[in-house]
Amino acid sequence: MATMEKMFITGGRRLEGVVQVSGGKNTAVAIIPATLLCDEPCTVENLPDIEDVHVLMQMLCALGAKVDFDGSAMRVDPRGVGCWQAPQKLSCRMRASSYLLGVLLGRFGRAQIPLPGGCDIGPRPVDQHIKAMRAMGASIEERFGVIHASAPEGMQGGDVYFDVVTVGGTINAMLAACRARGNTIIHNAAKEPHVVDLANFLNSMGARIKGAGTDVIRVRGQERLHGSTYAVIPDQIETGTLMIAAAASHGDVTITGCIPTHMESLSAKLLEMGAKVDERDDAIRVRSIGAHRAVNIKTQVYPGFPTDLQQPMTALLTTAKGTSLVTENIFEQRYKHLFEMQRMGAQVRVMDRVAVIEGTSALSGAPVYASDLRAGAALVIAGLMAEGVTEIGNVHFIDRGYEHLERKLAALGAKIERALVEL
Repeated sequence: MATMEKMFITGGRRLEGVVQVSGGKNTAVAIIPATLLCDEPCTVENLPDIEDVHVLMQMLCALGAKVDFDGSAMRVDPRGVGCWQAPQKLSCRMRASSYLLGVLLGRFGRAQIPLPGGCDIGPRPVDQHIKAMRAMGASIEERFGVIHASAPEGMQGGDVYFDVVTVGGTINAMLAACRARGNTIIHNAAKEPHVVDLANFLNSMGARIKGAGTDVIRVRGQERLHGSTYAVIPDQIETGTLMIAAAASHGDVTITGCIPTHMESLSAKLLEMGAKVDERDDAIRVRSIGAHRAVNIKTQVYPGFPTDLQQPMTALLTTAKGTSLVTENIFEQRYKHLFEMQRMGAQVRVMDRVAVIEGTSALSGAPVYASDLRAGAALVIAGLMAEGVTEIGNVHFIDRGYEHLERKLAALGAKIERALVEL
């Protein structure tokens, strides 16, 4: 008999207390591959204990690295790596496997990377990644779903011009450029916090990167990089998810170990809805009493409203007074969770990239299924608000990017548990 692990949430409970945010998922999946660029062991601290980190650890081991991970700190010894072919089965499990393109080209001048997997949230082409590698002298072709890249003379510094702002492309360009010969200038670069954190990590290994956090990044290539011990920044998206959960439950929650300046676009929207948001150096307190007001949201590249928080935020908007308009400008298939929430009584219409959400007085618990990582978080938010029990399937998506989310919510007063059920 087949079984599936599900999450069961009894809604209507107010979240109260203090919760510590974990290390950044989006930072971790860039920094872990980057450890292969150096010639000595590295230690990466404050990593989240999530599925994507475990998959990357397996990928590094498959390439020949020695890796130890204790659930928070990872020690990587890259000296035994002699393979430039990323493992097929593991690459298909996550989007961030594409970062091995820049890493392996930077280290070996060769790379063979299966087209990456990850959540199904719409097309996420790697054409800009490939454009960046070609600008640095690589020859690249795709055959049967595998990217074959080579730079027999090594990667050369060059000018990289992105047609659109791309976080993944910016990261891959930095990874390749930091060991290329000469100088590289990356134009129209992404400004996200994890782009800056990756640059800081690479610089801690002896790279020469300037301008991260602006739209022009300059990299002076280095022949060798040395080992480093580095702690990743807190998770911006987990911070936002917990902030939204606090508001959704009309609770009073203080999130510690976060970076409030990374959350300004979300904080502004929660304030507009009527919640109270108080910030100090490394903590945010979110309180909410009474009904929320409808708001309009458009996802944008940083510092705009993050696409990764669109799904949890739309869950909150399903019970806000009035009509909310949400425009998804980054990924066109990021509304699948709304159709699941319709089972719970949400009043929503989706027209191309715009979701029209008519606030309803209450949601009702129902069986629903997560279609991707952030959709799973959105369904958890909906379950916290709903009357009765919400049963969420496909919780493995949630495990990809949130460290023990149900434990953190339970510690704040949520009634939430996991169980294996027969299908």
